[in-house]
Amino acid sequence: MNSEQFREEAHKMVDWMADYLEHVEEYPVRAQVKPGETMKQIPKEAPVQAEDFEDIFKDFKEIIMPGMTHWESPKFMAYFPANKSYPSILGEMLTATLGAQCMSWITSPAATELEEAVMGWLGSMTGIPDHFSGVIQDTASTATLTALLMAREKVSGFEINEQGFEAGNEYTVYCSSETHSSIEKDVKIAGFGKNNLRKIAYDDSYAMRPEKLEEAIRKDLENGLKPACVIATIGTTGSTAIDPLREIADICNRYEVFLHVDAAFAGTAMILPELRWMIEGIERVDSYVFNPHKWMFTNFDCSAFYVKDEAQLVKTFEITPEYLKTPEDERVKNYRDWGIPLGRRFRALKLWFVIRNFGIEGLRNKIRKHLELAEKQKAVIEQDPDFELLAPVPLNTICFRYHPSYIDDDNKLNELNSILLEHINDSGKLFITHTKLNGRFTLRMVIGNTNVEQRHVDEAWSLIKEKSSKLI
Repeated sequence: MNSEQFREEAHKMVDWMADYLEHVEEYPVRAQVKPGETMKQIPKEAPVQAEDFEDIFKDFKEIIMPGMTHWESPKFMAYFPANKSYPSILGEMLTATLGAQCMSWITSPAATELEEAVMGWLGSMTGIPDHFSGVIQDTASTATLTALLMAREKVSGFEINEQGFEAGNEYTVYCSSETHSSIEKDVKIAGFGKNNLRKIAYDDSYAMRPEKLEEAIRKDLENGLKPACVIATIGTTGSTAIDPLREIADICNRYEVFLHVDAAFAGTAMILPELRWMIEGIERVDSYVFNPHKWMFTNFDCSAFYVKDEAQLVKTFEITPEYLKTPEDERVKNYRDWGIPLGRRFRALKLWFVIRNFGIEGLRNKIRKHLELAEKQKAVIEQDPDFELLAPVPLNTICFRYHPSYIDDDNKLNELNSILLEHINDSGKLFITHTKLNGRFTLRMVIGNTNVEQRHVDEAWSLIKEKSSKLI
């Protein structure tokens, strides 16, 4: 393909992209294919000769698209969103065009300095203290692993970086029983081991109980163990529960334990001053992460990771072989030393486009609208005698279940709601997911898509009511 062919095909593709986004809700929101159906249509061997781009794009539309779940549909109310917006897409197009590897300042000075500036903007917008330093990671899972490695080196005096772990290590990590499942993977990768992860009990709102945290820390200290890290969550995946950050910070300060905060989804909502009570005490945490790629209309991947002690972060990861040394190293930031990978994408560009094109007020208006839609739907469910809420709704995730009056047995209700979920999602008109709260099969409805409107919520509820009525 030459530049003229590229220009021609790119125009066609942008037209297709615009049409797709304009009509995305006309597609079945969840892919309707069976396992292996897409694979059967793909040749087992790669082509030896070049293929015409029109044929490739035709196969994309006919083979790939039927097997895609449409995350950008306003009928997508599953998981947490992975939102995009037009300015973000355009930013990604430029990032792909530039093809820059942004590991060091010298490899693309503008990319490094834009990232530093945009992370400063983002921190100011969302209530993060000015003395914190930010860097973009790929996901919150990676950011939390980064925090655990920082905590590991802090508690060991950087000995583990030098000597490694001994068998049966004595360092412990603490999180809520409702914390994201990636924490278990992270403690294994970081070398703490799953047996050294303490899952702390939660209260009636599914938030961590500080007194139980302190009890666990004291018990480990009495047994000769060394508490290394506490992971608090602002907006748990299951129910968006808010761990009491100030009380947890008090405990971490008292016992000199590293405190990391996972606000992967909820962090975007801190753009609203009225919600910053959720992160009161943030000035005393050691690290904090949230994902603009979830709720700030910025394409995946873009995870904002902030640390109080920049020097400690760099000391944990810095390795400078001769081929990477430059005369500017003492005067600039080299983000390759701020996390696990050496290679880095130019992620800041799309975020810069989004913040500038929406403006802070535009972003706030979007988030407030989602919260208002969720509050209205919460009231609808509360007033319906056949449904019940199973958790508070501090943000835009509604946890509920179908509970007809003639069934009181939780096992039967679990089975009934599992069947209901399957019928809803098989329709192709809505996609929601489930969790389990206190053993109860719980339907999750997340109202956070970039273009969701009241009519989409109303249509979703009508479908849920229709499908539930057919189970009686």
